[in-house]
Amino acid sequence: MVQQVTIENFKSIESLTLELGRVNVFIGENGSGKSNILEAIAMGSAAAENKLSNEFLASRGIRVTEPQAMRSGFEQKSLIKDIIIQFQFKGEREYKHLIYNNNGAFDSWRERNLERIERDFQKFISESRRDHMADIEAKVIAEARSKEIVTGLNVEATNFLIYSPENYFLRRFEDESQIAPLGIRGEGLFKLLSVIYEEKPEQFQKIREHLEVIDWFEGFEIPDDLRFTERRIRIKDRFIEDGLSYFDQRSSNEGFLYLLFYFSLFVSDYTPKFFAIDNIDNAMNPKLASQLVKQLSHLAKEHDKQVIMTTHNPAVLDGLDLKDEEQRLFVISRNKLGHTKALRITHKPTPEGLDPVRLSEQFLRGYIGGLPKNF
Repeated sequence: MVQQVTIENFKSIESLTLELGRVNVFIGENGSGKSNILEAIAMGSAAAENKLSNEFLASRGIRVTEPQAMRSGFEQKSLIKDIIIQFQFKGEREYKHLIYNNNGAFDSWRERNLERIERDFQKFISESRRDHMADIEAKVIAEARSKEIVTGLNVEATNFLIYSPENYFLRRFEDESQIAPLGIRGEGLFKLLSVIYEEKPEQFQKIREHLEVIDWFEGFEIPDDLRFTERRIRIKDRFIEDGLSYFDQRSSNEGFLYLLFYFSLFVSDYTPKFFAIDNIDNAMNPKLASQLVKQLSHLAKEHDKQVIMTTHNPAVLDGLDLKDEEQRLFVISRNKLGHTKALRITHKPTPEGLDPVRLSEQFLRGYIGGLPKNF
């Protein structure tokens, strides 16, 4: 699991270090830099796979623009400096990416001076062999640098995507992404569900069970006679009389489709271990959004997922349990110089004799920040 991320010289971020948990929620003003943090992590992930061309960056959810606009513009010299993304994993392993571009109109991003800061030598290697092993290690690192790749980087960091599902793609089911199994807009969901249905029936059942958070939902299935001829699921409304036809995703409400996407993303073994969801509250009733975050926090632990979620809806915060060290809330803002900063909000016991104040209310009252100050 990624424990710490350091970002330098990326968009509105001059320098920022985040201590992450398993479930992380970002809230703050529009334009405070929430999405920029996600994009920086995605760019570091792309660098780990040496896939820094614009089409790969865009397919991960990064808003690609002119090279100067991808760097922090607080000082003139920043426009030619490297973007630096550093990951620290559980167990003290660290990986640092220095990403640069010559500011040419059609110039791809590249990586320079890659180095693995911490070496993971196994304890059983005897002292007499260490010099020999160090020589071998040095040769491997030199070769890796010449090829502009990082050796041994956790798969958690290389597969990071920023998901922003859209109603159009969730409802159609026809589209698939260049990144399998799920595209950042929801492409490929039907194929993923079909594979889970066939190969992981217990996971398919778990998705169905979690969808019962919707009052009218009774079940859904992928009919065997349709799976290879037509991309459609059959959804059952418990209020519809038995014997009447099911309806499909084209007739379903938006909220159901988003829930289907999120539960599939968290439950499936085929989806990334580390990812982000931009605007988790999209198409959600406030109370449903709160319950969704609560359920996703349990699924993240159960299926060993790590997630960063952004939101503008304070109701989302009520789904977090800040007494759990693995669940973390960050208020994202910009300081007087315009630099993106992150303040972690921790659990504070309610003083004796006072009623507890929900996180959503604390946010709306301005107790934890993240609200506009200019009106």
